[in-house]
Amino acid sequence: MIKSSHFIIGTTLTVLLLSGCARKTNEQSNSLQIKGSDTMVNLGQAWAEAYMKQNPGTSIAVTGGGSGTGISAMVNNTCDIAEVSREMKESEIALIESKGFTPKKIIVALDGLAVVVNPANRISELTIDQLADVFTGKIKNWKELGGRDAKMVLLSREVNSGTHVYFKEHVLRHGNAEGKEEFAPEALLLSSSQAIADEVSQNLDAIGYYGMGYITAKEKALKIAKEKNAPAISPTMDNVISGAYPISRPLLMYSKGEPKGLVKSFIDYVLSPSGQEIVKKLDFVPVQK
Repeated sequence: MIKSSHFIIGTTLTVLLLSGCARKTNEQSNSLQIKGSDTMVNLGQAWAEAYMKQNPGTSIAVTGGGSGTGISAMVNNTCDIAEVSREMKESEIALIESKGFTPKKIIVALDGLAVVVNPANRISELTIDQLADVFTGKIKNWKELGGRDAKMVLLSREVNSGTHVYFKEHVLRHGNAEGKEEFAPEALLLSSSQAIADEVSQNLDAIGYYGMGYITAKEKALKIAKEKNAPAISPTMDNVISGAYPISRPLLMYSKGEPKGLVKSFIDYVLSPSGQEIVKKLDFVPVQK
């Protein structure tokens, strides 16, 4: 599985697409610009490669940078599709609507957020409460959880990331919309899921989180329990589909209004059996059987 957090697909018009100029409507162009979630960038790249093979002459550029980057690109009319790993906020929707169109949400896959540690770490499972205490800084040493006597190294995605926002809202704040909990000041904010994976694989005391499609043998995914005395569940495809795994979410594409032209054709491919097979190959969870 490709692990780069920033990669551009497309053989033509790439320089033009990345220049920041306003996009033509997709009915007028044989190219697409897709920006957004780093969690989804590998999916976007794989979908684009497969679609271009089936449709010679089409150029699709896919870049990451975070869900907020994709939303900003949509506001600025520099992308056709925003890949987003969280729901758009009402303020973001209002801003886009002020530009003359309403964003259309399409669920294209499902994802479980894995909490990972170094394989040599003796800790194998935690509860949501324990995770919240770890990432808010209430728990600072592994010995407090039954591990070795060593200070934890907290790894988080940066604030522009949909993964960061989701983890904060659903783990640190337990889904409470009025919650004020924040990541501990000492948490290291890394620019990509791959950066977290690389650090965890090298640092015995690190703990981080990312989409389960990034899990490799170099990291250990912890089992997570909703509460004390509840069963601890692994981040697997079956557990995400069933809802048993407590940290899971939809992965989204937003278009500028109802999809039309090339945007519609591409999204139709993403949701087709072939497109959803790519979802499975990259260890995410399909929304179409």
